[in-house]
Amino acid sequence: MTSLAVLAYLVAAVCFIMALRGLSSPVTSRMGNLYGMVGMAIAVATTLILVPQVQNYWLIVPAIAIGGGIGYVVAQRIQMTALPQLVAAFHSLVGLAAVCVAAAAFLDPAAYNIGTPGAIHVGSLIEMALGAAIGAITFTGSLVAFAKLQGLVSGKPLVFPLQHPLNAALGIVIILLIVWMCAGQSGAAFLLLILVALALGFLLILPIGGADMPVVVSMLNSYSGWAAAGIGFTLQNNLLIVTGALVGSSGAILSYIMCKGMNRSIINVILGGFGGEAGTAAAGPAGDRAVKQGSAEDAAFVMKNARSVIIVPGYGMAVAQAQHALREMSDLLKKEGVDVRYAIHPVAGRMPGHMNVLLAEANVPYDEVFELEEINRDFAQADVAFVIGANDVTNPAAKSDPASPIYGMPILDVENAKTVLFVKRSMASGYAGVENELFFRDNTLMLFGDAKKISEDVAKSLAA
Repeated sequence: MTSLAVLAYLVAAVCFIMALRGLSSPVTSRMGNLYGMVGMAIAVATTLILVPQVQNYWLIVPAIAIGGGIGYVVAQRIQMTALPQLVAAFHSLVGLAAVCVAAAAFLDPAAYNIGTPGAIHVGSLIEMALGAAIGAITFTGSLVAFAKLQGLVSGKPLVFPLQHPLNAALGIVIILLIVWMCAGQSGAAFLLLILVALALGFLLILPIGGADMPVVVSMLNSYSGWAAAGIGFTLQNNLLIVTGALVGSSGAILSYIMCKGMNRSIINVILGGFGGEAGTAAAGPAGDRAVKQGSAEDAAFVMKNARSVIIVPGYGMAVAQAQHALREMSDLLKKEGVDVRYAIHPVAGRMPGHMNVLLAEANVPYDEVFELEEINRDFAQADVAFVIGANDVTNPAAKSDPASPIYGMPILDVENAKTVLFVKRSMASGYAGVENELFFRDNTLMLFGDAKKISEDVAKSLAA
């Protein structure tokens, strides 16, 4: 590799680091995205132009055109509510790419300067084995996550007897197959390694319930990064190693933060065992329990006469695309002298930062948006908590019911506000399948209907 290519890869790596730094805050996220795009453009151009091993442009250019075209169409048509499953689908492609590169290197090692068939360097065998195994787990695990988020399969935990011993046994088998592959360079060992890893990916994600999907998406992101790093060693590509390590480590850190926000164990996330044991403990239907029901006019009157309003957005707001109407409503309240803020739970929506992206899309000022630990104590002094489509992250059962699947998860303490206005289509339970005790509190007023329609009606009443 030429010194100019090494320098260009270094610049690209710095751009990726700056991208991660920018994406750590909503204020700098746009610049972070720009850094990432520039870094990727430099990386691709350097690989195509300055790396001498790249020669078959008649295959590469059409592949880039096809992939880029598909990506452009998807980006133009995708709805914000479908971003979590889109991310999961992209992770699966990264895992599949790692498997394909490992297979190509194993079949034709001379093309990668790692030896000859039957005489591949042991270090290279370990690298491609790990990359292929992690990539295969990422591929099938991401497919399961996509199917659950898309509603193709049930979001409930799918558990069965001896589930954990089976996963542990498959993990041991993968290690033994890697040893066999490195010792004898057996094609059968390599094929079995991929098949067992594919099965383990399914079994790790299937038992995870819908409430824990945000953590799953983050962890799969980490897996895809480590798979890319492993293949980077096989390809002897320093930029791929650095980029994979950045994605892997940042995904792992984000998963830890998410687990802390949900009171989950990071070890259970890695082993695929969380969210499964309490899956049958979800509360049943509301039955004859009474709730207070109000209208948009009632909500407008209550909030207009309040001093402080805290808005709690959730996945229901995303589904209804209500963020713009919500922004209009909050602007009218601020004109009336009401202090308006937004409270974001770490796992609101179905992926990290989902609500932040939607609010930024509606140009909600960043200084009005607060995370759980920053604003949770303020609910006790708030006159109104306006909950729009958030369910599990506001459910008091997480603090009071040890039998609940979400027990122990830190929640937004909206029940402490003087009045809770809860926007929801129906009395149906949230994604975790748990009935929300907040619906039946004396200080809660239910506003049934589409989140966007209700927000628009409230804004009209405020304007009138």
